[in-house]
Amino acid sequence: MSNKGLADRDHTFIEDVAGLLVPWGVPQTAARLYGYLLLRPEPASLDCIAAELGMSKSSASVAARLLEQYTLARRRGEAGSKRALYEASDNYEGIMTGQIRLVTALADLLRKRSEQGGPRGRIAEMAEFYGMIGDATEQALTRWKARGED
Repeated sequence: MSNKGLADRDHTFIEDVAGLLVPWGVPQTAARLYGYLLLRPEPASLDCIAAELGMSKSSASVAARLLEQYTLARRRGEAGSKRALYEASDNYEGIMTGQIRLVTALADLLRKRSEQGGPRGRIAEMAEFYGMIGDATEQALTRWKARGED
């Protein structure tokens, strides 16, 4: 990968962001793109993204669309052009909302199974744990959203 226009500290930051997001299920290319967009003071074109991150334009496009789905990036049009520009979104909650849904679904599944019999202790305890994690994360997001209303 070339990373032509990136300083070493920027490259390190991008790779560190990717290292944290990949275990959450974010593909490597999208995770790297998100780190890159966080550093950009202005939106970037797919051509620019591909060149600076050393990836194909089609890979950059797929990654950008995925980040849009996660609400971590947004697309902007360029006046007088069909070219799309991408920037990091100010909506930080999107990916956490998805994680809350997954954790809550797991807690519900475990809770239902523990009510059906079997090794109830462990499964019931796991259901309680994941339920608490989902609730705590939901409360944190509620507090985050409310902070601007003060």
